[in-house]
Amino acid sequence: MSTDRRPRRGLARRLLATRLADHLTAPHGVDRFLEQLDPLLTVHQVRGVVSEVVHETGAASTVVLAPNDAWTGFRPGQHVQFGVEVDGKRRVRVFSVSSSTARDDGRFSVTVKAHDDGYVSQYLHREMAPGTVVYLSEAEGEFVLPEEVPGGLLLLSGGSGITPVMSMLLSLRDAGHTRPVTFLHYARSADDEIFRGALDEVVATCPWATVRRVYTREPGAGDLQGRFTTAHLDLLGIDPATTPTWACGPAGLIETVRKTYAEAGAEQMLAVEYFKVPKVDLDAADATGTLSLDSAGLDVPNDGRTILEQAEEAGLTPEFGCRMGICHKCTVKKKHGAVRNVLSGEVRADTDEDIRICINKPVGDVCVAL
Repeated sequence: MSTDRRPRRGLARRLLATRLADHLTAPHGVDRFLEQLDPLLTVHQVRGVVSEVVHETGAASTVVLAPNDAWTGFRPGQHVQFGVEVDGKRRVRVFSVSSSTARDDGRFSVTVKAHDDGYVSQYLHREMAPGTVVYLSEAEGEFVLPEEVPGGLLLLSGGSGITPVMSMLLSLRDAGHTRPVTFLHYARSADDEIFRGALDEVVATCPWATVRRVYTREPGAGDLQGRFTTAHLDLLGIDPATTPTWACGPAGLIETVRKTYAEAGAEQMLAVEYFKVPKVDLDAADATGTLSLDSAGLDVPNDGRTILEQAEEAGLTPEFGCRMGICHKCTVKKKHGAVRNVLSGEVRADTDEDIRICINKPVGDVCVAL
């Protein structure tokens, strides 16, 4: 079943996108009035309508979207903010684009695995239907291939981290790419593998692509066994020092990959993206002092977790989107104190600086505008 409510381009839409139109509709702006007629008529804010929902596995679904004319496209590997209204409340999360850039109908897709504690992912997998209007952002993110795609590259993924690298692989195929690409994916089992059919098609039609799947909970399924190790690269004839690599997956996988490339002196060959923030190391040296939630008038003992987690534990409901440092929706003002970025380990202690509370934890006493 498919639905296409994408507004048609025309002179009227171009005129409505001008500064004059915004001036005449100030202070709200032209989009505020247009969306009262149809949410897809906005000229500045990106909207999309669900045209199809495909269940990839028992826990993962692909949503195909027809965006309005405010959408300017994406580069493979990028993500979008994805907002839905449920029970009168808009909830926004961040999902990677999973489709090829070569679709000639202007549509694109996101593929999401439903998590037990994921309100939006559960709704998307179980209830979302064609015709649903989705509130989007422009595509964002630096986890992308260069304009000149090198040969001999490695695309490595684990679990639902396959989505951005699958977009890369499909886009390369549809652009007529012929240079060698190795696609190495880790899943718990064949039944858990997202895009299983699409990867089978790539194997059958793309002689330049070497596709290898590793099922970590199905021993004996191929010559690559268990979780990622340097031995897997050796078996595939991949030298980190000479192989441009893009890797996306859970924290454990990405940390192991980063360590492997660092030990080979090949950090510059690796681009990574997490789909979940690493579990915070509750370092006793960091977990001291007090986290002051200034706007709420609360002081809580710093337990070493991220500021977002500690604020939620204290009963606050800070705005957030991705919970992994990508979308910046959780950015707040840190008034004073030091924080550690749980992704990079960097410590910052500037006064009155903006921080993303989903990936920063206090180091001693910290005061934030929450």
